[in-house]
Amino acid sequence: MPTRNTIKGARTREGILRAAADIASVDGLDGLSIGRLAAELGMSKSGLFAHFGSKESLQLATIEEARNRYVKEVIEPALSTPSGITRLYALCEAFLSYIEREVFPGGCFFASAMAEFDAKGPSPARDRIVECQEQWMITLERAAEGARTKGELRDDRDSQQLAFELEGALLSANWYFHLFHDTTNIERARHAVRTQLSREATPAGLSQIEI
Repeated sequence: MPTRNTIKGARTREGILRAAADIASVDGLDGLSIGRLAAELGMSKSGLFAHFGSKESLQLATIEEARNRYVKEVIEPALSTPSGITRLYALCEAFLSYIEREVFPGGCFFASAMAEFDAKGPSPARDRIVECQEQWMITLERAAEGARTKGELRDDRDSQQLAFELEGALLSANWYFHLFHDTTNIERARHAVRTQLSREATPAGLSQIEI
């Protein structure tokens, strides 16, 4: 049975990581340090070091916190919908809602991390970011393939290509919404998603969602 100190320590760690993910979404993972986080939280460096031990450990734990938040805010709501084009549309809409609600103050954590690490050499943090992004793309691709299998998307449609095109609209919404602070860019992305799906959907697919 967990002791009171164990529970308190776990809650402290959770609070630290929530703050770390928010900071990293704005300043990047390389801008995240034990000293910076200690100052932000009003904690001692030694107290934070006891939880993580190194900057690399802090970065990796922060990525996992961000991933868990992303799963809760984007993946789980969409996967509760029926498979097929409904789920594919729900994944796109859940992502846009996550951006619009500013779940992370700096926009999509993983979009920021990709921009930060895309030209850098291999590292544990970069490798984990790549894994998380690959998992997201696979989720989109599987939803597209499920829609095609159910006859809701054209049979000759490449699921990977469709996922890539939809992701382009979603990432553009993230960049432009946060750069210009204008929700018009979210609506433009929604329009782009609806237009793309309407082009690719069969009559059976169009009947499943409001395109």
